[in-house]
Amino acid sequence: MNLREIGLKVAQRRTDLGLSQERLAKLCGLSRSTIHHLEKGSLNDLGAAKLLSLLSLLGLDVITQEHHQKHRGLDMASKTASVSYRTKLQSCDLSRSLACGVLPEKIYPHVACLLDEAPLEIIVSAVEEAAQINRVEPKVIWKNIHRWAHEMRSPRSAWA
Repeated sequence: MNLREIGLKVAQRRTDLGLSQERLAKLCGLSRSTIHHLEKGSLNDLGAAKLLSLLSLLGLDVITQEHHQKHRGLDMASKTASVSYRTKLQSCDLSRSLACGVLPEKIYPHVACLLDEAPLEIIVSAVEEAAQINRVEPKVIWKNIHRWAHEMRSPRSAWA
């Protein structure tokens, strides 16, 4: 659920409770403008504490759960890492390297690209999948990734 969808739920619940935007804003300590933009889907950000307080006031909950449809993390990571190269990084090679920590020279540039440029969600998904396939703890894979990123001098702040 994104902030726009939450805003629609807030608007519906506010209306159901007979509250104006102004009254709701006063009750939860936000501006009427913030409530308006949240409900219209034009609010870019609202801190977690403020959002949870607002939802609690309205009797709404936020439920977190894993995505129903798992991303094919290793496939997506392999494709992402292969975009700029003639040879394709095979997902089985990536999986094996992630799990054992050995980075063959032939996939070094692919992995460097992956660590520097791939969306972090893809990397997280690939780690989860590689850990399951290879029966290793994800923290082992994260240590390998961190070591590689350091050795490669990755500019990405996530690896600092």
